[in-house]
Amino acid sequence: MPLRTVNHDHAAPRKGRGAATNPEGRFENTAREAVDDGWNSDPDDDLPALKTHVTIENAKSIISRNASPDVPFTQSINPYRGCEHGCIYCYARPSHAYLNLSPGVDFETRLFAKVNAAELLRAELAKPAYQCELIALGANTDPYQPIEREYRITRAVLEVLSECEHPVGIVTKNAMIERDLDILAPMAEKNLVNVYISVNNLDHDLARRLEPRCSAPARRMKTIERLAAAGIPVGVLVAPVIPFLTDHEIEPVLEAAYAAGAQSAGYVLMRLPYELKDLFRNWLEVHYPLKAKHVMSRVHQMRGGRDNDPDFGSRMTGNGEFATLLRKRFDIACKRFGFDSGKRHRSPVTTRFKPPAVKRGGDTQLALF
Repeated sequence: MPLRTVNHDHAAPRKGRGAATNPEGRFENTAREAVDDGWNSDPDDDLPALKTHVTIENAKSIISRNASPDVPFTQSINPYRGCEHGCIYCYARPSHAYLNLSPGVDFETRLFAKVNAAELLRAELAKPAYQCELIALGANTDPYQPIEREYRITRAVLEVLSECEHPVGIVTKNAMIERDLDILAPMAEKNLVNVYISVNNLDHDLARRLEPRCSAPARRMKTIERLAAAGIPVGVLVAPVIPFLTDHEIEPVLEAAYAAGAQSAGYVLMRLPYELKDLFRNWLEVHYPLKAKHVMSRVHQMRGGRDNDPDFGSRMTGNGEFATLLRKRFDIACKRFGFDSGKRHRSPVTTRFKPPAVKRGGDTQLALF
């Protein structure tokens, strides 16, 4: 019997995973194609759940720096590469191509843990030339993704930052951040931390398809409530906004977040760089085939006729009539629910920073003053 090519154009995702396919990254020089040899090939057979594989990485540096005018920070730390949350819309997926891995299933199942992150951070903060600025956790992949429960790298980083009284900003979709209230609450008393919980919808059925291993939306609202009760400045990030899928959830999310104690709010329009555009299209055809063309048509109307707009100034919010209407609608909702009432985050201070003691030859060298 001749081999036949299996059609993976709209393959179904594996249980607990966001991406349905595992396409080659843009830097690969070979291509692989799955075929059916006739053995155990019943398309109705359930495939086993994919396991997560974690590679220990001893990073060479830990603080990433950027000069983007679209983000409110210049320094960030990503304790992990890849993200087990499996959000299909994640703009960080294409970064796995730099590791010769796929931005698809590989991104959420083949992860890298930077186990020496705290050690590298301590050395970086001790340098005489270091200038204290807020460090963001969660700029690329979620610092509280499920494997943090075992590896505790984010917690180790926070312990160093707390010891040095260094300001930090955190964005996460996981209730696991509550584990570190014992560190974050004292930092908040010194105005050294703010947190954003990312929630783009309150529909649990949509959320389990869109972001399969994140905390449920209702659970994230409870996290906002608990952070606020602990005195930690917390906001809600409605991100990403996806036309015809989550844009109608803006007002309910803002209302629920404010009632839970959120002090500020922001939003980001969905971005589809590089391989992500095809992964997202596949996901749409699998889960919402009747909406797929409408979603992508509206994306194009808000992205200058393209799948993605990489330009500074418009890549986060889009452009055109519909982008303007979305921005106005978000502002009106914030005003209606109370986010413009002066109850906002204060910027974390940098003046309290104390460089860590440096270990030389096994001994700790204390600062002279």
